[in-house]
Amino acid sequence: MNNIYGIAAPHPPIIIPEIGRGEEKKCQNTINALKELKEKIKKINPETLIVISPHAPLFSDVVAVNMNEKLTGNFGNFGAPEITFSYQTDLEFARTFITKAKHEGVSVAGIDAGLARVVRVPTTLDHGTMVPLYYLDPEQKYRLVVVSQGLIPFSEIYRLGTIIREVAAELKRQIVIIASGDLSHRLTPDAPAGYDPSGRYFDRLMVDVFTKGDPWELLTIDKSFAEQAGECGLRSFIMLFGAFEGYRVRSGVLSYEGPFGVGYLVAEVEAQGEDKERYFYPKLIVKKQEEIKKRREKESPYVRLAREALETYVRTGKTITPPEPLPEIFKRKAGVFVSIKKDGELRGCIGTIAPTTENLAEEIIKNSLEAGLRDPRFEPVEEGELDELTYSVDILYPPEEVRDLAELDPRKYGVIVSKGFRRGLLLPDLEGVDTVEKQLAIAKRKAGIAPDEPVKIERFLVERYY
Repeated sequence: MNNIYGIAAPHPPIIIPEIGRGEEKKCQNTINALKELKEKIKKINPETLIVISPHAPLFSDVVAVNMNEKLTGNFGNFGAPEITFSYQTDLEFARTFITKAKHEGVSVAGIDAGLARVVRVPTTLDHGTMVPLYYLDPEQKYRLVVVSQGLIPFSEIYRLGTIIREVAAELKRQIVIIASGDLSHRLTPDAPAGYDPSGRYFDRLMVDVFTKGDPWELLTIDKSFAEQAGECGLRSFIMLFGAFEGYRVRSGVLSYEGPFGVGYLVAEVEAQGEDKERYFYPKLIVKKQEEIKKRREKESPYVRLAREALETYVRTGKTITPPEPLPEIFKRKAGVFVSIKKDGELRGCIGTIAPTTENLAEEIIKNSLEAGLRDPRFEPVEEGELDELTYSVDILYPPEEVRDLAELDPRKYGVIVSKGFRRGLLLPDLEGVDTVEKQLAIAKRKAGIAPDEPVKIERFLVERYY
């Protein structure tokens, strides 16, 4: 497999001289490494560059591919509109990639100008794409395919990398994959996202992964740890390594530095021959199945009922009824939220603040179906997904009004914000929601309430079951 070469590249606009205005010299190691890779790309002379960018239009349930025939952009948002980019999309590659991905059951969508207007996303090139290209392809001589990250399971992100390789082989395309992404944004107290000690550990892990060429640590990383580190390149790197599934690789780190509290890594990956020991995807699926099996062996009666309700409906179209005689634990009335995840990513979550049915069992059954089939953020759950899903059930206590923000604690209390008929709710103890300010901001956004609008605030406790 000598038709694919992979690169991990950061995307800080400050490394562009016209933007950095001297500050770019603090990232000289990064710049030198990118210039070195530019020469390697010249020797390879690929037909197409595949850029995986975390700043291309991002969706919760799908990876997007820019399907506009001509791709343009500039650094106007960073004070340098004179730096422009213009590329032709390799539409044959993009269409074949989307078709293969859909055939494999992986959520990928092409975004053309019409659809972009409907979903209100830009079609111009983003800085996650343009910054690496400024150094890696200054002559803008190759065709381009821009792929977003997508908040879908890591296993599917990795599989998309494998599909990129398959498409390149089918079309006999020489390609270079550019996985755009910075590392932690929390390396120092003056970092853009503030300081967190997990940042240095995360960056050390990424350097180790590319030094060894072993993606297993990427595929099995604790998502809460990665989020705490404030990264933006993890999914790009996972997709990149997916393109080398089943192959021994030569990989290495050309540079790593973090002068502004953000980690910048430049690395390369190249196949060296087939290796039956390096099929990570089947191992990942087995690991996931084992984890779900263990979890279901210990699941609470509430969660078992939620799971059985959705599984039965998806498989048969029938709604189950509460067990008879009704166990004591299901006889009370309360609001309930059912949350469904797939590979650690949210797949659906809907609930009720106060009881709407005769008992807890009916409330759980009703909201499980709502979460799995009618959450407007996601497509309805399909039968092929059922064995991959995990569930949690939150039973809500009655809310109480908050007079002082000091009464809030995002780990302990959920919040309800309301303004007239608009109301937003956020459950407690959610990954990445670690401050009162962030909790209230998300709840307001869900309600369609402006950040600076005064609101009525209520808090509530929950019983959470797995």
